Amino acid sequence: MEKKFVRETRCFKVARVFPTDVNNHNTLFGGKLMSYIDDIASISASKLCRTSAVTASTDSVDFLQPIRPTDSVSLESFVTYTGRSSMEIFVKVIREDLLSGERKIAATSFLTFVALDENNRPIVVPDIVPETEEEHKLYETAVERAQMRKHRREESKKFADYLLTKYPWE
Repeated sequence: MEKKFVRETRCFKVARVFPTDVNNHNTLFGGKLMSYIDDIASISASKLCRTSAVTASTDSVDFLQPIRPTDSVSLESFVTYTGRSSMEIFVKVIREDLLSGERKIAATSFLTFVALDENNRPIVVPDIVPETEEEHKLYETAVERAQMRKHRREESKKFADYLLTKYPWE
């Protein structure tokens, strides 16, 4: 089985927060940050499998600190765990106050991607090999997250059976 080191999937993005990027609380729109997260995670996924990959789920986005116009926002993503055709991607979001230089974790996110062949069918992905303490911690805790993800997905499918698809006027 092919293996890749986590470092081979690592990606970085840094952006300035402009006035058009903020909400009525003068903090970065959550949806804007979520777009950044999905974008950078997709690059890490493709770096692992070197084929197309699709977002299967955004497992979590935890907003921990507000990101203000005086901040830059830095995102770091990498593959933390792999299944047969799926991979878990972790995205760490750091806000840096551009005036003081203070850096804080502003958000964290886990996403699941599936690698696809040219016919849009799932394909086997390489195993991932952690090296740093941070990578090992995320790797060791991934199985528990995968079990929670599977349970949540099963519950979502059951719940979907109760949801209406008709227009309100029908």
